[in-house]
Amino acid sequence: MHILPLYAALLALLFVALSVRTIRLRRSLRIAIGDSGDERMLRAIRVHANFVEYVPFGVLLLFLVETKGANPLLVHGLCLCLLVGRLAHAYGVSQPRENFRYRVFGMALTFTTLLTSAGYLLFAFAVGR
Repeated sequence: MHILPLYAALLALLFVALSVRTIRLRRSLRIAIGDSGDERMLRAIRVHANFVEYVPFGVLLLFLVETKGANPLLVHGLCLCLLVGRLAHAYGVSQPRENFRYRVFGMALTFTTLLTSAGYLLFAFAVGR
C-alpha cells in the first residue's frame, strides 16, 4: 500500500486550491454566505462541492482496492482517472461559457474509477480474496 498516498496528497492539494479559489472569490465579491445570484460564485461553489461529493468516496474505494492487493498498474490507472477526472470537471464547470465536454469527460473518468473499483471489490469478495 504505497500508491494511493501519492494521489491522495495530490487530490488534497487540488481540494485546497479549489477552497482558496472559492474563498478569494467570496472576498472579492463580498459574499459571506451563498452565491448572491453571482454565476461566478455559484460555479466556484459547485466545483468545490462536487469535488467534496465524489473524491472522499473514490479515495476510500481506491484504498480498499489497493489493500486487496490489486495490480499496481490498475491502482495507478484508477487513481489517475480520479485525479484527471476531477481536474477536467473543475476546469469545465469553472468556465463562464462552459464547454460541456470537460464536465462530461471529468464525470466519465470519475464514474470509471468508482464503478471499476466497486466491480473489483465485488469480484474479490466473490472469489474470497
